[in-house]
Amino acid sequence: MRGAIFMVLAMAAFSVEDMLVKAVSVTLPIDQILIIFGTLGATFFMLFARVHSETVFHPAITSRALVARSLCEVAARLFFTLALATTSLSSTSAILQATPLVVMIGAVFMFDEKVGYRRWAAAIVGFIGVLLIIKPGADSFEPASLFAVLATLGFAGRDLGTRAAPKGLSSIQLGVYGFLMLVVAGMIAMIGGSEWVVPSLKVSAQLLLMAVFGVAAYFALTLAMRSGEIAVVTPFRYTRLLFALVLGLLVFSEVPDTLMLVGCVLVVFSGLFSLRRAAKLAT
Repeated sequence: MRGAIFMVLAMAAFSVEDMLVKAVSVTLPIDQILIIFGTLGATFFMLFARVHSETVFHPAITSRALVARSLCEVAARLFFTLALATTSLSSTSAILQATPLVVMIGAVFMFDEKVGYRRWAAAIVGFIGVLLIIKPGADSFEPASLFAVLATLGFAGRDLGTRAAPKGLSSIQLGVYGFLMLVVAGMIAMIGGSEWVVPSLKVSAQLLLMAVFGVAAYFALTLAMRSGEIAVVTPFRYTRLLFALVLGLLVFSEVPDTLMLVGCVLVVFSGLFSLRRAAKLAT
């Protein structure tokens, strides 16, 4: 119960962070958001590292797994922020729910994990759900929704890199590196040549809240994974979609259509089935 509560709180905080990113993107360019958000988040985690007497830059930072993880983080954060800025919060969050399925497939090739036909079938159903959400070929198709697909691949690569990372790295150190990659992503986005905008007091407050909710979400997620059985706690990740749908409706007046809702159901169902099947095989 403790783990489930922390997981729900983490997903709620992540959803608020996403909502703030989308709201701020109306007045600030993407590169500036990433740089400021990354700097604030990394600063918070560096302070936590100091409090816990941890070195910020662990020798394992140059390991192949951590370098790969960092590169995937850069791509994921850049494309995810672009998706939030250019498409709806609800559809972006819905597509992101396919990340565990991509991680499962990646683990087959990277870690030689065994996946039976039931979980392969669930993955196919999940990807059909993603297609229903982005609606390729339809009049309502938004090419920018492909940013969310690329972000999903990036986040999956990050999770696989985290699994392969040296065990000596703490959650705080990984948090520092993760937020620093936002700064790198912002610098890459600066190639577009956007001008630096001085944020208003309201936008500055939103940026600070963004960092606070992002850091809080990260710590709540860590506590969730350490407080309960992973097989029980992990399915509560999908509450993020519910929070995103509610925030999208209340803040941005986003009303999902029938195809998108059906796609959401397929993605969540396939993910939950895969998790349940993996837990059953592990016992």
